[in-house]
Amino acid sequence: MNTGLKITAFTAAVAATFGTAYGVGKGVGPVTDRTPAAQHHEEAAQHDEEEGAGHGEGTAPGGLQISERGYTLDLRTPRIEAARRDTLRFAVVEDSTGRGVTAYEKEHDKELHLIVASRDLTTYRHLHPTRAADGTWSTPVELPEAGGYRVFADFRPEGAKEGLTLGADLAVAGESEPRELPAPSTTAKVDGYDVTLKGGLKTGTGGDLTLNVAKNGRPVTDLQPYLGAYGHLVALRSGDLAYLHVHPNGEPGDGRTKAGPGVSFMATVPSAGAYRLFLDFKHEGKVRTAAFTVHAGGGGHAEKDGGGHAEKGGGGHAEKSDGHQH
Repeated sequence: MNTGLKITAFTAAVAATFGTAYGVGKGVGPVTDRTPAAQHHEEAAQHDEEEGAGHGEGTAPGGLQISERGYTLDLRTPRIEAARRDTLRFAVVEDSTGRGVTAYEKEHDKELHLIVASRDLTTYRHLHPTRAADGTWSTPVELPEAGGYRVFADFRPEGAKEGLTLGADLAVAGESEPRELPAPSTTAKVDGYDVTLKGGLKTGTGGDLTLNVAKNGRPVTDLQPYLGAYGHLVALRSGDLAYLHVHPNGEPGDGRTKAGPGVSFMATVPSAGAYRLFLDFKHEGKVRTAAFTVHAGGGGHAEKDGGGHAEKGGGGHAEKSDGHQH
């Protein structure tokens, strides 16, 4: 079953099972897929298969499968309530044994990175769960609005040659209202910071992206290391939420990488279309997230427009993206 069909089946099953229970005490509507572009997923996925696209190595993008290469993401909390703090539990199960994986290689200072994003890409959380002895992971989470979400587990099992990203659907109960993908822009504001994007995305080959951080009109030159770098960038494709974990150029302490204002990355995207970029950066002891919408052109050409609007909430526009719960 392709991902587009799985999304539809999942939503229908949830609605049939829970019905008006989603609105207990609130009188609200059912969970819905809030992404108008979701219908284009099948075509995008087919394009990837035909072109052999992926991370520039002929592999499919991450996060589209719940099971891959002998591992399955077992999301044990498939639904939560909007605007309510809850605990998300899951395990990475080794298919051959049926047991949760308990040994990982650390990447970017962590055994596993958990990303939660709404299907309309207006809400984003980068979480750092804790692992129990039996391989069960858990983390507190609070998501502001109802709708369809995608959970991504980014990890590398001990002894594996490369990392793996698995994805599963999460339903958030409450009143839901569809939103359009934020419009492209080369600047984002978050919690008093201005982040400017230079460069673009290219299909089939690496494209340079540089994100410059400023505060009160002055370049920030004392960014703090976060997950082994001065910036951490995740890209999600609009429609199917194909996951691209982009690595920075250089690292703190290497003698050549400066602590701002610019953080540079090399990114390759699997297809033309719209992508949402989420930059995590740390300054004055706090991690913040700047979000951008970027359009990648076909044939190896990058669009000049970069991305978007910081998310809504506290600190001006930071609530929905500044969700670093540890």
